[in-house]
Amino acid sequence: MATPQSHTPPSPLKTVAVVGLGTMGTGIAEVLAHAGREVIGIDISEATAAQAVTALENSTARAVRRERLTEQERDDILSRFRTFTDLAAAADADLVIEVTPESYDIKQQVFRALDGIVRPDTILATGTNALSVTRLAADSARPERVLGLHFFNPAPAMKLVEVVSSVLTAPGAVAAVTDLAVELGKEPVAVGDRPGFVADGLLFGYLNQAAAMYEAKYASREDIDAAMKLGCGLPMGPLALLDLIGVDTARTVLEAMYAESHDRLHAPAPILKQLSEAGLTGRKSGRGFYSYEASGSADVVRDALTPLEGVAQAPGRTVRSVGVAGSGTMAFGIAEVFAKAGYEVVLAARSEEKAQKARARIGKSLARSVDKGRMTAEAAAQTLERITPAGSYDAFEDVDLALEAVAEDLEIKQQLFATFDKVCKPGAILATTTSSLPVIACARATSRPADVIGMHFFNPAPAMKLVEVVRTVLTADDVHATVREVCAKVRKHPVDCGDRAGFIVNALLFPYLNNAIKMVQEHYATLDDIDAAMKLGGGYPMGPFELLDVVGLDVSLAIEKVLHREFRDPGLAPAPLLEHLVAAGCLGRKTGRGFREYARR
Repeated sequence: MATPQSHTPPSPLKTVAVVGLGTMGTGIAEVLAHAGREVIGIDISEATAAQAVTALENSTARAVRRERLTEQERDDILSRFRTFTDLAAAADADLVIEVTPESYDIKQQVFRALDGIVRPDTILATGTNALSVTRLAADSARPERVLGLHFFNPAPAMKLVEVVSSVLTAPGAVAAVTDLAVELGKEPVAVGDRPGFVADGLLFGYLNQAAAMYEAKYASREDIDAAMKLGCGLPMGPLALLDLIGVDTARTVLEAMYAESHDRLHAPAPILKQLSEAGLTGRKSGRGFYSYEASGSADVVRDALTPLEGVAQAPGRTVRSVGVAGSGTMAFGIAEVFAKAGYEVVLAARSEEKAQKARARIGKSLARSVDKGRMTAEAAAQTLERITPAGSYDAFEDVDLALEAVAEDLEIKQQLFATFDKVCKPGAILATTTSSLPVIACARATSRPADVIGMHFFNPAPAMKLVEVVRTVLTADDVHATVREVCAKVRKHPVDCGDRAGFIVNALLFPYLNNAIKMVQEHYATLDDIDAAMKLGGGYPMGPFELLDVVGLDVSLAIEKVLHREFRDPGLAPAPLLEHLVAAGCLGRKTGRGFREYARR
């Protein structure tokens, strides 16, 4: 990735033409004008060009009110932006950035016309995120001066710019545009020419899987979006993001990706075609996966699919005491959550010593909360008093909810559920925190499968708000209703999903992580560039390789294998590079080396 160099001379690209003044073109023009460039805005529609000027006037006026600009600076910026309806206005440009609709024919017409207008040394950049830069370059009279310059929306706020070279692009043109991007305050990432490049190449596969998951009626749109926001810390859920991007745009990008990869994960979900052809393209049309107050509005309004609030659930069971089985991080984190909410908790492990140690770790966690002013010392002491350590699961004989958080091994979990079945009283709810194993297999290890359900907490349990509530085909309605009610009482957000591999979060997250590994494996982009692209271009809290090393490469490989086994899709097969690293014992932060190396503690 390019970084600013103090000795780097200013970019010679002083005059820049922006062709296409929609939302993206207007945003790019604003960034350029703010950075002192002379900007020639070109659009065939006078009304669109006028809207671009108005948008710049409004944004700079806001900046003055917030004291980010002076009136003089605002006047200077506005004076640097001129609009035209004829491509001939680009004759004096050092760089032309084309941001027309995502149609090869339209872009080709623009590039052919520019060939007869601009100087021989002018660089021509396309803003495409799906079409072949190489093909556009090959059709141009100056293929060595053609490249891709992919900004992200909204251009003034988003830091990432993907600089896309074709095999025909001259290194000097790439260097000039990269330097300009740095001067604009952006983070340029150099990528090769393939549909979606880095950020969208990873993002759109994930969005497509989410659309397919919704289309299969596996989970509601609200639950899918909440799961990815709360479970992964993403700024938006995938279906809301599809509406923002435009369902039709997403379909176009995916079609281009599938044409190159032939990976079923990139084949557009049929619902994207149905919505596009019905004109339900998202926010811009007022309706997509959600309904909006008006065309272009961000305000979601109730429609026929919106869940009703306050609807009476099936009568639930009474839960006053909870048994948590296990002594690891998840187990004592979940025990802390229940104890804080006022439940009496039995924390049972394979030995009294392990249970006592787990309780002591909860004590340390509560002490940290006191030190940070999140709870009083009295409340912390009362919370700890509610937790009874036990060295045998016989201590679960009176609990109303028994929840296991032991190793992610089906045989171990089945043995534990058989024990729950013998020990727990009739009517007790039996829950598993598994993230990838079949809940029904745990249920069948008991004589009361109707009482068994999945409650997938996320790590660290005290901080993470999400719980995936996993019903099997045998789970009783009152068990499901009770668990949802309990989630609310412990201040967690429950999302409903069926008993299939990965549930919501892992089924969407791990194919995305696997695809990132494939990009590195194929030498398409570096770890650092991919991580930067997803953080800066997608608003992700961590890049995929940072996340893989935190989760653990062995854990990640196990989940990938489960997904591949369940869905039998070749695209879900674990990337060989992941398998090689695990075989070499490079498991991430916990071993000091995964995709990156870490200082050993």
